[in-house]
This record gives sequence, structure tokens and C-alpha cells, in this order.
Amino acid sequence: MTVPAVLLLFLGSTLVAFLVAVMASPAVGALSHRFRILDVPGGRRIHPRPIPRPGGVAIALGFGAAIFAFWLIDRLAGHPFLIPEEVRSPRFTLTALAAAVALAIGFLDDVFDLRARWQLLGHLAIAAVVIAAGIRIEFITDPFNADTLVRLAPPIAVGFTVFWIVGMNVALNFLDGLDGLSAGVAIIAALALGATALLPHVNEPFVAWMAFTLSGAIAGFLFFNFHPARVFLGTTGVTFLGTMLAVLSIFGTAKVPTALLVLAVPIVDTFYVLIRRMLQRRPPFAPDRGHFHHRLLDLGLTHPQSVLLIYALTLGLAALTFVMDSGAQIATFAGFAFLLGVLALAMPERAELIDDVTDRAR
Repeated sequence: MTVPAVLLLFLGSTLVAFLVAVMASPAVGALSHRFRILDVPGGRRIHPRPIPRPGGVAIALGFGAAIFAFWLIDRLAGHPFLIPEEVRSPRFTLTALAAAVALAIGFLDDVFDLRARWQLLGHLAIAAVVIAAGIRIEFITDPFNADTLVRLAPPIAVGFTVFWIVGMNVALNFLDGLDGLSAGVAIIAALALGATALLPHVNEPFVAWMAFTLSGAIAGFLFFNFHPARVFLGTTGVTFLGTMLAVLSIFGTAKVPTALLVLAVPIVDTFYVLIRRMLQRRPPFAPDRGHFHHRLLDLGLTHPQSVLLIYALTLGLAALTFVMDSGAQIATFAGFAFLLGVLALAMPERAELIDDVTDRAR
């Protein structure tokens, strides 16, 4: 594609996704009120009024509308006009199916409050569709030689891919405890993945197109989700975003080290929270105030300050991905995990169950 065509694809698709999400977010909120799909105050939920839950539908609508519009232009042209040939492959169709399954599973949870085991089964179903599409983590970086890739045996590649998709969904789910937190971090991750896909040694404009379009849709929704939130991301949005970020990070040339470092805050926080709960012989998904963002609130930071601080950390980690090779990214992730663990141990923690100020406790 020529440079003007690339700019038209990236900027146009991102703008369309943004505008559709801006228009769809209040509409989703109104429909949620009409059908009583609301997060009602009471118990752990201390927001002052009922808030619509499935706001992630607006992100999916924005993303889907933009992707479909430019796909339609491509089809009407009769040849790959703006979009690479990849969009015509079965992999693209199955990826779209995985996104739809993720959206449906999340929406069912927002409506019916599914048990954790059913959500896990849903995540496994999503992973099965992704693997059927031929999207797998087939190589890992040699820890002793960053320039060497080690091919994984097929069963290990499948297991690693399942773990990555399920883990990404769980990490974003755990992060979704403050207004705008998961959505803002997801924007940064999508932009980082899109920029990485454009690097000369990667050269995947198809992935960049999808990542930038996703960031536009999330940005449109964030207008209504930042504190004080008028619409919650909900499990609908968490599952959709977790699936899309996981898939984009392994589509084509695996960008797992990049995603690992950019999303280090939710990934490391999830790891420590699960370990601590198991050591305390508590259910792994039992709510408490042990998450990093809740510790920041306990230190005296305001709601927006806590969110913006995590944004800043994520932006810093994203910047590092462009000056490091894969091996250095993994080493930096390990170092950050250690530092965040030490910091978490030093920060105060309330013993009572989480007084969730936005979404349902995770």
C-alpha cells in the first residue's frame, strides 16, 4: 500500500471507531437502564447510584463498525485496496468469531452474574476458537540469546496460548476496580502493539490497523468511563478487550514480550493477589483490598490520582519496549515484578472485603 492509503486506513478507521463508540456509549447506558442491567449500590458497591454495566458493548460496536466499513471498501474495490490480503483469510473470520464469543460471555456475566467457573469455561472456549484459527505462540525468545527464537512443540504451543489468553482476561478483570483504569491501560497497550507492528523488522500493517482501531474505540468509551463513571466497562468489555489484546499480541510475529511488559502492572498484580489468597487458604477470586490500585487508595491518593499513576507507569513501560529487544523486555518485566512485589508488601492493606468504588469486586 502507498503511504496515503496507509494513513487513510489507520487514521480513518481509528476515527470511525472513536466516533461510533462516543455515540454508542450513552445509548448502551440508556438501554441498560431500560432493561435493568445495572450495578446497584449496596454491600461492597458504594457508588451513589445504579450504573449501567455492559459498557464494553460500545467499544465492540465502535471497533466492529470501523473494521466492517473498511472491509466493505476493500471488498467493493474487488482487490486488496486498503486492507492486506490477510483480511480475506479464514484466520480473520475465526478471530472475529473469538471476539464475538468473548463479547457474548462477558454480556451473559453482566446480566446473570455467572460463577467464576463458568467464566473460566468461557475463556477456554475463546482460546479454543483462537487456536482453531491457527493463532498460537509457537516461538519464545532464548533467555540466553535474545537474537534466537526457540520453536515450541505443538502441545506446548497450544498450552502456552491457552494460558496467555485466559491469563490476559483474568488480569484485566482484576484490574477493573477503579473508573477508567482497565480502559485507559488497554488504550496504551493497543497503541504499543500497533506501533510495534509497524517496526521494520515486524512489518504487520494488518495488526497495526486492528490495534489502532481498537484504541480509538476504547478512547471514545473512556469519555463516559473515567471518574465519575457514567457507564462501567463490565465483564463484557473486560473479556472483549482481554481477548483482542491477547490475539493481537500473538497474531503473526509474536509480540508477547511487548504485551507482557506494557501490561506488567495488571499481570504482576494478578500473580501476587492469587498467590496471597492461596497462602491465606481463601478462594482465588474472593474479593479483598489487596490489589495494587486499592493499596494506592489506602495510601491517601484520590481515585483519579491512583488511575493516572498507573497510566503513567504503563506509559513508561510501553516506552521501554521500543528501546529494548525481546530478551531485555522479559528481564525488565522480571525486575518490575520483583520491585512491585516489594512495594506491595510495604504498602498497607485493609483486612475487610473490598469496598468497591466502581465495578464489582474481582
